[in-house]
Amino acid sequence: QVQVVESGGGLVQAGGSLRLSCAVSGRDLGELPMAWFRQAPGKEREFVAQIARTGYWTYYIDAVKGRFTISRDRDEKELYLQMTSLKPEDTAVYYCAAGARMYGIQDQRSYDYWGQGTQVTVSS
Repeated sequence: QVQVVESGGGLVQAGGSLRLSCAVSGRDLGELPMAWFRQAPGKEREFVAQIARTGYWTYYIDAVKGRFTISRDRDEKELYLQMTSLKPEDTAVYYCAAGARMYGIQDQRSYDYWGQGTQVTVSS
């Protein structure tokens, strides 16, 4: 049974930083692309960033480009999201996902494995 567990969320002031982690167990997801999504209160879940299985290619939405960095440790089976210069509009539950279905990297249907999310709250 695959388990995907996020951690590292919390409350931070605007301009601050947080590092999210995602640990995977039960299966080697090293061959799959992995991504971060987020869902703000009252909004739909949105794609944030993706990293290729090799770790050499990444993609970000414009809203986080230059502030967030996605990375992975294939040996430790972990995914990370380093978030800096945080803004109140980054407040959301952040989800880790893995998968390679061909719906497009920003489409939730492309991902088979999901965590339960970790809350990030940025105060102004």
